[in-house]
Amino acid sequence: MDRNNPDSGRREFIAKLSMLSAYGIMGSPGIINAIPQVQESMSMPTIMLGPHKISRLICGSNPMLGYSYMGEHTDRQMKDYYTTEHVVDLLLKCEQAGITAHQSSSRFDYMNLLRERGSKIQIFTLQSDRKDIKPAIENARPFGLVHHGGVTDRLFAEGKSEVVHDYVKAVKDIGLLAGVSAHNPDAIKKIADEGWDVDFFMTCFYNLTHTMDNPESLPTLPVGAYHFMMEDPKVMTQVIRQVKQPCMAFKILGAGRLASTQNDVMAAFKFAFENIKPTDGVIVGMFPWFFDEVSANAKYTRVHGSL
Repeated sequence: MDRNNPDSGRREFIAKLSMLSAYGIMGSPGIINAIPQVQESMSMPTIMLGPHKISRLICGSNPMLGYSYMGEHTDRQMKDYYTTEHVVDLLLKCEQAGITAHQSSSRFDYMNLLRERGSKIQIFTLQSDRKDIKPAIENARPFGLVHHGGVTDRLFAEGKSEVVHDYVKAVKDIGLLAGVSAHNPDAIKKIADEGWDVDFFMTCFYNLTHTMDNPESLPTLPVGAYHFMMEDPKVMTQVIRQVKQPCMAFKILGAGRLASTQNDVMAAFKFAFENIKPTDGVIVGMFPWFFDEVSANAKYTRVHGSL
């Protein structure tokens, strides 16, 4: 706080209140009591991606990149919080909680420090161009590379799905697992119908690339510039259950829109695990600025992802 500017303290206080409200603390008495008690013997459920055994709960990267889907203010809060050291601390905390996989993206500054501190977390990385494959391998040392969802949606809409297919082939040629991410379930269906040699999918619960003539007439989860259509998870999970490949479901909390209380968070985890295949996982971005989201999310996964 700037002692010479009293308004700065007020703004900082209001900012923190906004964050608490957006992420489920205010208006949520008994937050700790809402977290289920889990027997120490209950292990983290796992799945297989090719030969790699990973936890069903995967730590996502959007908060580390400042992508909140809540607006510019929250984006800045995340960027300011996630220094290299804080990213590493988060991932080490994840490992302690039994989370053994991380979906990274375009940020690699924390990789060396992560390894220096003894992390064994397994990584797969989002990319959007074949020219980025080599740098990603050199920096992240991933077991798999995934074509970026927003770019996938755009290329499919433009009739250029072959660009995505070429990316998949290039990844397979170098011996890594190849995945495709998408927000639009039609892209996942097209890939499955055409029999691409894809090892796994990243499947967004919300189709953020909807083409709509009158979006105001449709039920949405509000906040921010994106349309989070309330029926989208049912559509995507139907596709997830139909494809043979493992699917890593993401935005299961609607980018914080389903996190008003920890009961809401727990219900979102329950819905996700009940509506995806036993061979599928969930990717959840975490922002433990004021609350131990890592432990809570790990417990929700142990309770609902083991059924």
